[in-house]
Amino acid sequence: MKWATKALRRAPSPPMCFPTSGFETIRPSEVLDEARFEHFKKGQYYPANIGYVLSTKYRIIGKLGFGTTSTVWLARDLEEEFQIYKQLNQGSRQHPGRPHIRQALDIFTIPRPGGDHQCLVQKPMWESFRDLLYCNPNHRFSEDLLKAGLMQIFLALDYLHTECKLVHTDIKSDNLLQEIQDNSILDMLSDFGSAVRGDQRRNHDAQPNVYRSPEVMLKVDWSYPVDIWNVGVMVWDLFEGKHLFYGNDSDGKGYSTRAHFAEVMSILGPPPLDLLQRGKRSHEFFTDEGKWKQDIEIPTGVSLEMSEEYLEGRNKEMFIAFMRGMLQWRPEDRKTAKDLLQDPWLNDRME
Repeated sequence: MKWATKALRRAPSPPMCFPTSGFETIRPSEVLDEARFEHFKKGQYYPANIGYVLSTKYRIIGKLGFGTTSTVWLARDLEEEFQIYKQLNQGSRQHPGRPHIRQALDIFTIPRPGGDHQCLVQKPMWESFRDLLYCNPNHRFSEDLLKAGLMQIFLALDYLHTECKLVHTDIKSDNLLQEIQDNSILDMLSDFGSAVRGDQRRNHDAQPNVYRSPEVMLKVDWSYPVDIWNVGVMVWDLFEGKHLFYGNDSDGKGYSTRAHFAEVMSILGPPPLDLLQRGKRSHEFFTDEGKWKQDIEIPTGVSLEMSEEYLEGRNKEMFIAFMRGMLQWRPEDRKTAKDLLQDPWLNDRME
């Protein structure tokens, strides 16, 4: 823990400077996308720009596509995000997980002629788990540091799921921050920009690629258990110093869902047929009988036990059991955050 505390107490980082080089430069005369259509006329399509806020609430994130009559853009609903932060404040103040949620201190609007700007005020934090990972000479968390952090994160998740009825959907080391209070370190779950209500039916894409749960990839209706899968895969990153799943396709085009599924099957075995019957995308990857139909091989000779490199004996058995509580095909088979707080491995303190 000494190196972690030392890293947190170093001088604050310099102000953020956005890069101005390293990007491909496109000549103003180069014709792209919808501008190549024969019927294209200047002013026919809205001149959207990344970062612009439309109708006082939709911030443009990036371009998704274009057609003969319109362009399609990805945007974040700022008002919905701020409603999420208000909801975070409505849970019980006695819940032990509440202090581990990064709350909004204030929310206000700055009116502008071109569209209002929504502002969110939060306490400044120290390093993220990702920063700590790279501060450590071994580029991985020690067992005691991991256990201490997970105890606090599961408290935060229990508050999020049971008190706020929210699903985070984007849990990763960048979004786990630390605050120093007196001589103690407080771990915080942050960045709720992708959070959604957990008591509503949904099956849209969510989560970072390598952290995606089976139900998200299959387009099965999902809810709180996606966060549990997310934490399980992230734990492997932090403790083993590498991803559990990479999803790199043999076609050389990078990540693909089919390659991800192949890796998950190599660890967990084939998915249950009743789960596949619930998925809107199951037919793309599996037959009606649940057999794999993609022309990509499932890795062999792989297991959690074989992939874990740092533990042995009873301690390793307990850790693998802990991981299996989070990594289950069926979302309903995964343990809840409250269940995981009672896990034997997590509560087995090192001397």
